[in-house]
Amino acid sequence: MVLLQTSGINPQIINLLFIGGMVIVFYFFMIRPQQKKQKDQKAFADNLQQGDTVITIGGIHGKIVATEGTTVVLEVDRGVKMKIEKSAISYDLSKEVQKKA
Repeated sequence: MVLLQTSGINPQIINLLFIGGMVIVFYFFMIRPQQKKQKDQKAFADNLQQGDTVITIGGIHGKIVATEGTTVVLEVDRGVKMKIEKSAISYDLSKEVQKKA
């Protein structure tokens, strides 16, 4: 405390720098990764194509038979089709199969 008073540095400036540093750390560890994740999810949803085998957020496995704007039609069994939002698809199995082959 004595050193701060004799050095002429205002303690309010130190507090302001500390808060500014916390904001910068918060941005790089919280906000920026979340924005990147949202961008990647949007690109994933935009690149879904007919014939892809996917898994939904709810764990339903199916094959895309049609895409209609923001929705896709999944065939989960022979003759059983479901209409699902693209944002509800979490994983593309067809790319995993291509990697193994």
